[in-house]
Amino acid sequence: MSHPLYIAFIWHQHQPLYKLPNVRGSQNYRLPWVRLHGTKDYLDLVLLLEKYPQLHQTVNLVPSLILQIEDYIAGKAMDPYLEASLTPTEKLTLEQREFIVHHFFDANHHTLIDPHPRYAQLYNQRQENGESWCLANWQLEDYSDLLAWHNLAWIDPLFWDDPEIASWLQRGKDFDLRDRVNIYSKQREILSRIIPQHRKMQEAGQLEVTTTPYTHPILPLLADTNSGRVAVSNMALPQARFQWSEDIPRHLQKSWDLYIDRFGASPKGLWPSEQSVSPEILPHIIKQGFKWICSDEAVLGWTLKHFFHRDGAGNVLEPQLLYRPYRLQTPEGDVAIVFRDHRLSDLIGFTYGSMAPKKAAADLVGHLQAIARMQRQQQPEQPWLVTIALDGENCWEFYQQDGKPFLEALYQSLSNEPHLKLVTVSEFLEKHPATATIKSDNLHSGSWVDGSFTTWIGDPVKNRAWDYLTAARQTLANHPEATEETNPEAWEALYAAEGSDWFWWFGEGHSSNQDAIFDQLFREHLCGIYQALKEPIPPYLYQPLESHEAKSDSRPTSFIHPIVDGKGDEQDWDKAGRIEIGGSRGTMHNSSPIQRLWYGVDHLNFYLRLDFKSGIKPGHDLPTELNLLWYYPGHTMHNSPIPLEKLPNTEPLNYLFHHHLEINLLTQSVNFWEATDNLQWCSRTSRAQVAIDKCLELAVPWADLQIPPDFALQLVMVLAEEGSYQDYLPQNSLIPIEVP
Repeated sequence: MSHPLYIAFIWHQHQPLYKLPNVRGSQNYRLPWVRLHGTKDYLDLVLLLEKYPQLHQTVNLVPSLILQIEDYIAGKAMDPYLEASLTPTEKLTLEQREFIVHHFFDANHHTLIDPHPRYAQLYNQRQENGESWCLANWQLEDYSDLLAWHNLAWIDPLFWDDPEIASWLQRGKDFDLRDRVNIYSKQREILSRIIPQHRKMQEAGQLEVTTTPYTHPILPLLADTNSGRVAVSNMALPQARFQWSEDIPRHLQKSWDLYIDRFGASPKGLWPSEQSVSPEILPHIIKQGFKWICSDEAVLGWTLKHFFHRDGAGNVLEPQLLYRPYRLQTPEGDVAIVFRDHRLSDLIGFTYGSMAPKKAAADLVGHLQAIARMQRQQQPEQPWLVTIALDGENCWEFYQQDGKPFLEALYQSLSNEPHLKLVTVSEFLEKHPATATIKSDNLHSGSWVDGSFTTWIGDPVKNRAWDYLTAARQTLANHPEATEETNPEAWEALYAAEGSDWFWWFGEGHSSNQDAIFDQLFREHLCGIYQALKEPIPPYLYQPLESHEAKSDSRPTSFIHPIVDGKGDEQDWDKAGRIEIGGSRGTMHNSSPIQRLWYGVDHLNFYLRLDFKSGIKPGHDLPTELNLLWYYPGHTMHNSPIPLEKLPNTEPLNYLFHHHLEINLLTQSVNFWEATDNLQWCSRTSRAQVAIDKCLELAVPWADLQIPPDFALQLVMVLAEEGSYQDYLPQNSLIPIEVP
């Protein structure tokens, strides 16, 4: 029997709990992202889908997100951005003006600022002249327009045909307080439609809405922080072991009750926070009544002790293992689990936004058609289910028109493809129950990030945060009289502090320009526990967990998609790795003409950027030839020595390399070679992009290398003149290019 290929999209809608504990009145929210993402990302996603009724999908709405949306709808939420937006410009304090100049461009400028001339004008003034110039020269009308545009730009293009919104966009400038108040009213109007629209589409059968533990905690770590050592046996753990598995059913019950109240039915699916699972949490999930959960292919790989290989196009070579539901067997009962295709999910989350919408949609459909052909070739008794699961909000900021052209092209193509069928997870499981089984004890303890918990525990700062949480949790346990009925403030503060988001930002791995606020919010939630219990607040909670000054060297924190034009746009590279070269720390080349090196990847290219010292020009202060040489550790390949004269016999210059890209810095032309046998080099074609202006930017396609982007490589840069060695960087080390 021939089956269509079933595809389950699961969009995860979540924001941290920005609301302060036990605070009433103004500025009870620290950050505006529930309001702004609520205006831009939650309603339009399902409204677009509704136009294609044969396409079914799943959306996960985190309970703490729903509660914050409802606060804004009811007018009970006030964040500093909103308070400034609703303040008459003549009454703005100096502190507020500084805040506005610094923070009211917190958006991807390519997609949310540049398309709007007045917003772009103000942004360019700040970028070119600096914040001090803006504070000294901007007039009241400049502040008023910026306050308006910061809110207008986050309104999704799907709503631009609204007469009021259209009039604001057409006018473009000269906004006053009344306009800003009306824009805020429009935001609340859009927010008020989110939950009813999801309920309506679920009742119509096109949508399945799932839920998450109440405040998005990582359940395996609530059960036992020692579970971090399942994937990383030598992980450094917090001083105090956190073991409060009794908090797990509390989070599940609260999310269950809230869901029934908002959607008039019991939830079937659970998105475990960060797709984190372990054997210990399964009995709680089953007892609560959930029918299925989801996790990542890395967790399945660890569980089956099988690494999922991919072909040159990125398609899984063992599709019959990944594209099926499994049944987790426990003494308490069974629950189904589906595992997402990590690469397809990441393509939407991190790569397609940098491509033309129709080309990106065609690429995704092409991958699905290839999987459908493999299914027809294997003719399995049970049809396959490809699960694509990712954040449903953050990626769209990098897409044209917030993803609308991409999604429309994708949905139209899927509607015309008879071999592909979009379903909710529950409707697939009802028709095709899981036949493969996994005993609960064999389930790997891990998350959707590398199949481990290292993003949230193991780093010294993350571990210190866990110790703070353990101390506060024990203090609450020391007050048995403080129940959820008699002291709800203490428990709500605990639930907020147990959320995963704080630990995501602590220590190494992830960073943003709001790290200090996330640090403060976490400690404020912990303080809320002590305040509600009338216990003294430990002095350490008044001090940041770590310094939030900009670090010098850093590793990449996410995929990047820079425009290669030699401009060095700060937003394009803010998640890239960085190596200081020019003596800023006194440990590298003090005389180097190159100040800083940036590096990163996406699914299409790896990227490099060199920042020159002021006044440096190739051919004068800088040699004219830049040679990039790299090899692939752990992979057996032909490798050859660096083909330059006067090359010192020192590491790493005496290493052997597999690929060699030579760039002429005067003509911006490239030559590309690949190592062959007998230590020789063979010329190859390259579509590498090079641009030199304020800096040098370079993109090297993975397709040129004939390897997938999940290959790690080690790279060195060598400066030369007419084939003769001059210098190299970074000194005494190699650049590690790998998927973050």
